[in-house]
Amino acid sequence: MISHGKNIKIFSGNSHPALAMQIASALGLPLGKATVGTFSDGEISVSMGESVRGSDVFLIQSTCEPVNNNLMELLIMIDACKRASAGRITAVIPYFGYARQDRKNKARDPISSKLVADLITTAGADRVLTMDLHASQIQGFFNIPVDNMLGTSVLIPHIAGKFGCGRDDVVVVSPDLGSVSRARKFTEKLDLPLAIIDKRRPKANVSEVMNIIGDVRGKKVILVDDLIDTAGTLVHAANALIEKGGATEIYACATHGVLSGPAIERIESSPIRELTLLDTIALPQDKQIDKINVLPVAPVFTEAIARIYEEVSVSPLFD
Repeated sequence: MISHGKNIKIFSGNSHPALAMQIASALGLPLGKATVGTFSDGEISVSMGESVRGSDVFLIQSTCEPVNNNLMELLIMIDACKRASAGRITAVIPYFGYARQDRKNKARDPISSKLVADLITTAGADRVLTMDLHASQIQGFFNIPVDNMLGTSVLIPHIAGKFGCGRDDVVVVSPDLGSVSRARKFTEKLDLPLAIIDKRRPKANVSEVMNIIGDVRGKKVILVDDLIDTAGTLVHAANALIEKGGATEIYACATHGVLSGPAIERIESSPIRELTLLDTIALPQDKQIDKINVLPVAPVFTEAIARIYEEVSVSPLFD
């Protein structure tokens, strides 16, 4: 296996073909020919329609809903390229599913993100390119290089353009303790104060806001998180900031818009004026509402892929 493919090829699964097309177009390349479907019994069927021998192959696939199908598509595509003698295989996973099960919270819990990391490595991937892993330690679950891009590189310029920097009437808020380091990046770059919501989570997808640490009274608030799933945490935080904290306006931003279950209804009826997401996950037509603003990640992944192919440092993109 050579360390660097002789040419670059971009392929896509079914999770986000539009993003793959944008990346391929920005690189001045056609999207690779591949047929990814299912057999009549639901098994994944993959057929690579062109030679990848000796090539530097990038497989673009978010492991979002339907999570298991998209994950199997990725694994089988990796295996197909490996058996076709690809020079190097990079799994480009804009949204890495199963990332929330990253440790044992109680006896007999699985660590599913470690299992998925092992599956991707065993299938034959030589490298992983992703964005905003839910837990940074997941990088250590892989025995291959992992480049974890930061959604802040897209979100911070957007927030700066909307609110400016160094204002006294705007506060960045972390909806829980786990997102404090992410929120702090916003405060450092935008020169804004930080507030934190201390909450207790009785069970999965259910949160109860307990206290607001910091002053938000009479101010505009920017809630910062890595992903929005059922939107329970986000909406409870927004309500608490208005009712308990006395905030005047609520805005929110996150990298991954999972938006499962009652998420859209909750966001629609919440005091949130605008929710800004990145398109690491394709937003279906029925989830496109006026309150949701979507920013493209294709430029970031295009630059990262070009740097990986050219064997130059990717770390400048983290700034």
